[in-house]
Amino acid sequence: MLNHPTHERLVQLRLLGMAQALTEQTHLPETQAMTFEERLGLLVDREVTARHQRQTSSRLRRARLKQAAVAEDIDYRHPRGLDRVVFRRLLTGDWIRGHQTVLITGPTGVGKTYLACALANAACRQGYTARYERLPRLLEELTIAHADGRFIKLMLALAKVDVLVLDDWGLAMLDDARRRDLLELLDERYQTRATVITSQLPVAHWHEALGDPTLADAILDRLVHHAHPLHLAGESLRKLTPAATVSSAIDASPLGPTNAPAGAPPRVGERA
Repeated sequence: MLNHPTHERLVQLRLLGMAQALTEQTHLPETQAMTFEERLGLLVDREVTARHQRQTSSRLRRARLKQAAVAEDIDYRHPRGLDRVVFRRLLTGDWIRGHQTVLITGPTGVGKTYLACALANAACRQGYTARYERLPRLLEELTIAHADGRFIKLMLALAKVDVLVLDDWGLAMLDDARRRDLLELLDERYQTRATVITSQLPVAHWHEALGDPTLADAILDRLVHHAHPLHLAGESLRKLTPAATVSSAIDASPLGPTNAPAGAPPRVGERA
């Protein structure tokens, strides 16, 4: 008799997981044989799970990842030099806790962006915040932010993200103002946050690509030390695989089809 008002109060308190579990318990005869503590424990477990899923979904939306990449869909069979042991170790998040950097380099189409997004996705599921940015676009946004007074606010927001993905490093030469903005961003994050960088250029060529030797020294000094380099090679995945389609991969996820975060994009196979 009390289930209906109790359900409403749980909803009012935003205990949505408990409310749903209470409704399910009323339709399961086997729960009637449980003690009060056992039934309460099931309600609390459901609430904890539901909150974790909502928080994960929120972090993934805010991350704005370019690709819906997940660890389970990474193709380790394609001959591109991706070490399964090394990458799976990165997926555990130790490098995030150590405020380190992952440098993913290789020719176009070998899956650099996908791997970077997979690392950010794993970070979000482990409770960290993440954010994806194409470096050329971000530097343009920082230039505009100087003019309209948003620079400090934007820089602070970028500095506090646990995992920042900077995609397409080194596509074009930078002017002095953008080199200094890049240095300030990396300096704010140095030894306090983790960063993922993707580039078609080998790391050995980054100094020359940055232009100014003094600023290049300062920028790379904050990147290459304590970094995890992943150099990929081989043919483009775009040539070898058809356009990815939604599949039953969601069912294979540890979260399962019913436990996937609400609002999360559908999973697809790895693509470049």
